[in-house]
Amino acid sequence: MWWWMWFRRKGDSGFSASSTAEEVTHGIDATSLTAIVTGGTSGIGAETARVLALRGVHVVMGIRNMEAGREVKEAILRDNSIAKIDMMELDLSSMESVRKFAFQFNSCGLPLNILVNNAGIMATPFKLSIDSIELQFATNHIGHFLLTNLLLETMKRTAIEQRKEGRIINVSSRRHQLSYPEGIRFDKINDKSGYNSLSAYGQSKLGNVLHANELARRLKVTDFLSCC
Repeated sequence: MWWWMWFRRKGDSGFSASSTAEEVTHGIDATSLTAIVTGGTSGIGAETARVLALRGVHVVMGIRNMEAGREVKEAILRDNSIAKIDMMELDLSSMESVRKFAFQFNSCGLPLNILVNNAGIMATPFKLSIDSIELQFATNHIGHFLLTNLLLETMKRTAIEQRKEGRIINVSSRRHQLSYPEGIRFDKINDKSGYNSLSAYGQSKLGNVLHANELARRLKVTDFLSCC
């Protein structure tokens, strides 16, 4: 039963691994915020979109399957008729699609307070993306890396105008600890020989962690609020 005790043990935040998103956000009024959630049609992404909308956030779901997105949107609206939720097509394995999504969002004039880089695929057979990048690395890491960079100026501008620190969340996995022995195989990303689907997944999740660490180092609050 040690695992159950660990699962229920509360940390400094007052929450545990068993805490739900609704519990964590209880009492928060986020009606002034706008968020992008990638992969909002199932799992963590769908729940994140639902609870953010429940707390008043204007949620834009970046999704590949628009029909599945409509079903999620309708389900959220059934339970929360005043939810502000939109969806835009986004295939993170395609750099063209990422650029198109970012251009469309940046052109619509919305602020951006929160970016949840959640979408991903796991343990797929070896395949190259349309841009000739190993599919898991392209989807889970490269796509989100590019998306973040293309939306960064909008996030900075929003932080300055609203005087509110933004948030970029990279959803990773404990599997990042079980990548290839050398970590990220920068010189063998697209090498089919020696490919292991779970190690390749871990490699992409390690990329998420390193990306988040570097963002945290570079994007200090004083970097884009000192001019206010």
